[in-house]
Amino acid sequence: MTNSESNYLSLLLPTIFLLICFCGCMQQKAQHTAGESKAEHDSILVWIERSSTEQLSQVEREEWLNKSLVAVVKLPDDSIKVDYYSQISLEYLRRNDSLKFRNASKKTMALAKKVGDSLSLAEAHWDLATFFGRYVIPDSTFFHYGEAHTLFETIGDKLLSGRMLYNMATVQADIKDYTGSESNTVKAIAILKPLQAFRFLYLCYNNLGVVSKEMRAFERAIAFYGQALEYCKMAGEDPLVETGIYNNIGNVYQEQGIHDKALEYYQKALEVRNLKQLKPESYARTLANLAYNRMKTGELAEVEDQLMTALKIRDSLSDYEGMSLNLYMLADYYYTRGNTQKAYAHAQKAISFSRQIDNNKRLLLTYQLLTKIDPANAISYSEAYIKLNDSLQFQERQIRDKFARIRFETDEFIAENELLAKQRQMWIWIAAGVFLLAIAILIIISQRVKNQKLRFEQQQQQANQEIFDLMLTTKQKVEEGKHDEQKRISEELHDGVLGQMNGVRMVLLGLNKKTDDAAITMRSEAIEKLQEVQEEIRTISHELSDAAYQKFHNFMISIHELVETIQKTSQIDCEFTYDQDMDWDDLSGESKINIYRIIQEGLQNCVKYSDASLIKLNFDADESIITICLEDNGVGFDAKKVKKGIGHKNINSRVSKINGEWALKSNPGEGTSITIKLPVVRSTHHKISNEDRLLKEEIIE
Repeated sequence: MTNSESNYLSLLLPTIFLLICFCGCMQQKAQHTAGESKAEHDSILVWIERSSTEQLSQVEREEWLNKSLVAVVKLPDDSIKVDYYSQISLEYLRRNDSLKFRNASKKTMALAKKVGDSLSLAEAHWDLATFFGRYVIPDSTFFHYGEAHTLFETIGDKLLSGRMLYNMATVQADIKDYTGSESNTVKAIAILKPLQAFRFLYLCYNNLGVVSKEMRAFERAIAFYGQALEYCKMAGEDPLVETGIYNNIGNVYQEQGIHDKALEYYQKALEVRNLKQLKPESYARTLANLAYNRMKTGELAEVEDQLMTALKIRDSLSDYEGMSLNLYMLADYYYTRGNTQKAYAHAQKAISFSRQIDNNKRLLLTYQLLTKIDPANAISYSEAYIKLNDSLQFQERQIRDKFARIRFETDEFIAENELLAKQRQMWIWIAAGVFLLAIAILIIISQRVKNQKLRFEQQQQQANQEIFDLMLTTKQKVEEGKHDEQKRISEELHDGVLGQMNGVRMVLLGLNKKTDDAAITMRSEAIEKLQEVQEEIRTISHELSDAAYQKFHNFMISIHELVETIQKTSQIDCEFTYDQDMDWDDLSGESKINIYRIIQEGLQNCVKYSDASLIKLNFDADESIITICLEDNGVGFDAKKVKKGIGHKNINSRVSKINGEWALKSNPGEGTSITIKLPVVRSTHHKISNEDRLLKEEIIE
C-alpha cells in the first residue's frame, strides 16, 4: 500500500465512523419521537373511550372528553386529527350538548375539507342531520343527509349512500312530501338490493307502505308491507320487529273500513311472544288500535278496558305521543256511548298532550271530534281547526319548496330488473359486443362511401374551377393576341414606314442645296407633304398604341354575359355596373370562380322566388375591399323565419372560402338585397411588365 493510499484511508475511516454515529442518533431520535406520538394517540383514544363509560359520573365523563379535545387541538392537521374530532363531536351529540357538538362538528368539517377526508366529512354531515332531526328542523336535516349521500356515493360506499337516501325519504314523509319520499326510497332500494342489505330494505319497504297509505294507495301499501315482512325475516330480525308491520297493515285495513282484516293483523301482532314484557310501547299501541277498531265494528264490550290498559302502559313509559292518541280514542269511545262529559274531558286532555308534543295532526282530529261532542262551541272549534289547518298547509308548502323535487319515474319492476340484470350480465355483454362490432363495420363502410363521395365532389369542384379558369384564360389570350397585333402594327409604322419617310425627308433636305427656284419650290412641297404623312402616321401609331394598352375586362365580360343570359331567359330587366378603374382580371382565380358562382346562385334565386321586374348588380372596389351588391324589387320575405336551404349554404360556403362576409336583407313586399364584402386578392398573371410600360412611353413620344 502506498503512502497516499494510507493517508486516504486514515481520513476515510473516521468520516465513516462519524456518519454511523450520526445516523444512529437520528434513528434513536425518530424512534423516540414515534414512540411519543404513538403514546399520545393511544392516550387520546383511551380518554375518548372513558368519556363514553356509563359507569362514570357525568362530571368525570365530561372531564375526560375535554382533556381529549385539548390534546387533539395540538396535533398536526391530518386525517387522524379529523377522526378524533369526529369521535368527540359524536360524543357531544350523544349527550345532547348542542353547543359543544356544533363547535366540534364545525372543526371536523373544516379540517376534513382541508385534508380531503371525504369519509369524515360525510360522517360529519350525517351527525348534523341527526342533530337537526332531534330539534325537528326538517330542511336542515334533509340538506345534511343529502350532502352525506353525495359524499358516500363519491367514495363508493353504496351501503351508506343508500341509507342516506332512506333517511332523506323519511324526512320527506314527515313533511308530507310523499312523492319525493317515494322517489328517494326507490333509489335507495335500487342501491341496497344488490348489496343484500336486508335490514335496510325492510325499512325502505316499510316507508313505502307508510307513504302509500298516506297517498291512499291502499293496495300498494299492503304489497309494500308484505315485502317489508319478507326482508325482515331474511334479515333475521327478532319476531318482535314484525309486530310493527302487522300493526301498520291493520291500520291500512282500518283506514279502508275493512275492520275484520284489520282485527286479524292486530291480533297477529299481539300474539307475538313476550311482546308486552319486551316491547311494552308496541304492545300498548297495537292494543289501543285493536280496541278502537272493535269500537268501529260496534263491539264495545272490552273497548274501554283495553284503551285504559294501553293508556296506563303509555303513561308509565312517558309516551306522550301515544297518550294523546289514546285519549283521543277514549273521547271518541265515550262520545259513541253517549257520555259527552267524559268524552269532553278526555278530548281536552288529548288537546293538552298534543300541544305539549306539537302533534298538530292529533289536534286537528280532536278539534273535529269536539265539534260533535260540544255543539254549543262547535263554531269556535271549527275556527280553531281551520286556522291551524291553514297554518300547517302554509308551513308544509314552505318546507317542501326547500327540497329538491325529484319525481318518481320508475317503479318496483325496474328495481327488480336491476337485480336480475347481474344474472344476465354475461349474455348482455356478449350481445352488446356483437352489436357494437356490427355497428363498427357499418360505420367503417359508411365512412368509406362518404370519403369516396367527398373525393369525387372535390375532384368535380376542382374540374369546374379549372374549366372556368380555362374559359377566362382563353378569352384573355384572344384579347392579348389582338393587343399584340395592334402593338406590332404600331411598332411597324413607327420603326418601318416612319423611318423610311424620315430618310426621304433627309434626302430632299440634301437637294435643297440647289438654288434654282423650281427645284426649291418642288422640294419644299415634297418636304411639306412628307411631314403631313409623318404626322398622320404618328397619329395612327399613337391610337393603335393606346388601344393596345386599353383595359379589356374579361372577367367583367363573363359576368355581363351571365346577366344577359338571365335577362333573356327570364324576361326580367337587369342592370349591371362595375368600377371601370379596377383591374378585375388581376383577381386570383379562386376569387373569380367563387364570385361568379355566387352571382350565378343569387341571380337564379331572384328568377325562382322573387317575382321581380328589375334586378340590379353592382361591383365596387377600393385598394383592399370589393363590395358586390345584388338586389331585386320582388315580393321579398321574412329573413328571420325562412328556413336556410342549400343555395343559402352554398353562398355561405363560397364566401367563407375567399375570407369574405355577406348579409341578406329582405322584408315582405320590399324586395331582397345581398351585400358581399371580400378582400382583394391579386394574381401575377395580368400585370403589365416594366418593359411594356417603357415601350408604350417610347411610342407615345
